[in-house]
Amino acid sequence: MKGLKGKRALVTGGASGIGAATASRLLEEGCQVAVLDRDPDAKQRLASELPDLAGVYEVDVSDCDQVQTALGTAIREMGGVDILINNAGISIRHPFTEITPEDWQRVLAVNLTGVFYVAQAAARHMLERGSGVILNTASTNGVMGYPFYADYNASKAGVIELTRSMALELAPTVRVNAIAPGYVLTPMQRAEYTDEMLAEVNRKIPMGRHARPEEIAGLFAYLASEEAAFVSGQVFTIDGAETAGSLASR
Repeated sequence: MKGLKGKRALVTGGASGIGAATASRLLEEGCQVAVLDRDPDAKQRLASELPDLAGVYEVDVSDCDQVQTALGTAIREMGGVDILINNAGISIRHPFTEITPEDWQRVLAVNLTGVFYVAQAAARHMLERGSGVILNTASTNGVMGYPFYADYNASKAGVIELTRSMALELAPTVRVNAIAPGYVLTPMQRAEYTDEMLAEVNRKIPMGRHARPEEIAGLFAYLASEEAAFVSGQVFTIDGAETAGSLASR
């Protein structure tokens, strides 16, 4: 992709799934890449899977102090951050009436407040240096209703509106967009769905399958590149035509 070589990228939730695929793709494009993830085993695992990473930092994005410290370290070690892939997120499959206050707070803390913490810290740095790109991971759950994920749905709807607000305020210096994936075959998805449930979902998706993390990573790479230099404030759905109709997913 045009203009990615030599850029410095930070990927949150980069130890697995979409985050790891995006970190790998940006490395292929010639970027320096550092990863933030709460997984304590991520550093050792990624050292073998993605040995060219500039850094792997154990961070809970819902902790503002941890975010500030990690971002400062990444800026110091890479010489700056040009691209933020704001991807960290969690989900819990549970009925609305069984969501505990602790569940609600945790999902919102990681998926929305954490996105805000990392984006704000990165935006301040990018405005100071005069350019940057921030890409947030939303979800089709933030666009249409899905049962058993009320807290997750609310958090991703928040990410979408946060993205639009940021794009308006940070232009023209910093471009801000979001990607709203549908069903993606990630470790998080496999942990929540049985094989039978995955097969049922595949039958309902017009393309007949889940997305691969690498396909989401490709869109992130494009949006981070100079080929998308006039693209900001947008939410890009990538879901195999799921939301083009009235799919009742579960």
